[in-house]
Amino acid sequence: MIDSPELAASPGVPEVPLSHLDQLWFQVSGLLCNLACHHCFVSSSPTNRSLEMLSFDQIKTRLEESIPLGVKEYYFTGGEPFLHPQMTEILELSLQYGPTTVLTNGTVLKDSWLARLAAVQAASIYSLEFRLSIDGPSAAINDPVRGSGTFARAMAGVKKLCAHGFLPLITAVRTWNEEDESQILSEFVEVLREQGYARPRLKILPSLRLGEEARRSGAYAHDERVTAELLIDFDRSQLLCEHARHVSVRGVHVCPLLVEQPTSILGDSLAESLQKPARLDHGACFTCYQFGAICSNSASRSMRGEEHA
Repeated sequence: MIDSPELAASPGVPEVPLSHLDQLWFQVSGLLCNLACHHCFVSSSPTNRSLEMLSFDQIKTRLEESIPLGVKEYYFTGGEPFLHPQMTEILELSLQYGPTTVLTNGTVLKDSWLARLAAVQAASIYSLEFRLSIDGPSAAINDPVRGSGTFARAMAGVKKLCAHGFLPLITAVRTWNEEDESQILSEFVEVLREQGYARPRLKILPSLRLGEEARRSGAYAHDERVTAELLIDFDRSQLLCEHARHVSVRGVHVCPLLVEQPTSILGDSLAESLQKPARLDHGACFTCYQFGAICSNSASRSMRGEEHA
């Protein structure tokens, strides 16, 4: 769904040229997901086939295209990436090109896939990261947002990943009161340690009022936009669009947050997309401005388990 405020690109909005291309993202499974989370900013679900999966050959073409452009790391998102029938092969391929991260809800992982990927990573000079979405340290906090039974299934995914030697970055969208955060983080660390994750990594994310979250809590207001004044003395490298691009079957987008927005498409090729600046005329751009580094593995707010030992 495209919210009407996102279409109102007013003249004079600030633009961010690409300084360099070091991250490339893939909408590998389209918007197909085994879950239907109430805060999903792209409205992924078991029935959302509005965006097709990328094929193995399409991904290989983009990977080869990326090398002379200087890309240093790759990210795969969805939907749920592991609904793609060739996801393990795709990750094996990506590890031939650079460090790779896959974003998953952790509920469909199989030991056979993880054993295969662990062996591939061990033989590669590059690392394979898993980012696993769990929106709270208990079913009482997580399941109302992500669906009944998802907390237990995600924890089983954490246990499998740790058993195969992976140390997943756990990402949680803040759906609780900020004054409760310290207690929630402590509980999160403890419950992850119970799954065999000795030094858990956590990243707390803000909500993005797009898709299902816009329906749940309201869309961005028209005045929630980045202005030229806000960018004075601002470190623009904190914005993903300053150094990354995102690939779907529709073309090359400015970032993964805006994959459903037609105005996010910058071209059919990576080279073409480099010539166009990012226009910061979406509400989601304001969230990126406020928190920075939402999408990449670096932190808008992150912590390691020892901080709450």
